[in-house]
Amino acid sequence: MPTSTATSSTRTAPENDAIRAYHLLGGDQIMSKSVRTALDAHDLIVAGIPSKSLLHLVEGVRFLSAGDTLNKAIGISIRTLQRRKSDTTGKVLSIEQSSRAWRFAEIIAKATDIMGTQEAAEAWFLEPAIGLNNRRPIDLLASSAGAGVIEDYLTRLEYGVYT
Repeated sequence: MPTSTATSSTRTAPENDAIRAYHLLGGDQIMSKSVRTALDAHDLIVAGIPSKSLLHLVEGVRFLSAGDTLNKAIGISIRTLQRRKSDTTGKVLSIEQSSRAWRFAEIIAKATDIMGTQEAAEAWFLEPAIGLNNRRPIDLLASSAGAGVIEDYLTRLEYGVYT
């Protein structure tokens, strides 16, 4: 349950979610192209998000390194990510992995806005939610449909609808 309720006037605009997702993925220090809009994000995803961005995300979102959570969220195992960590050739994620990494970063940014802190958002991902038929949000990230359900539920939470 959120620690504070946000209203549409306090909630960030979708463009700000794109900027926050960009920063969760390492921002200017890792990526060669800046992202300010959804179209910028699309171009970045199609070109492939750098593997280093995913490493940055895993370091910034603690629960991603536990068990098979990263595989559920992004579609890549911790083992594969560790192999890429030692690779200095600047590999990029596939379009599918880039898209999933971006969407996850947007979802965690939105959850952080609604829950008040990233720590609260991370805890929320790991607990069963009434509005998700007592499923954990993290377990729904394996599919696009499940991620959409999480986004819809976060929007309902934003407006005070908890079921």
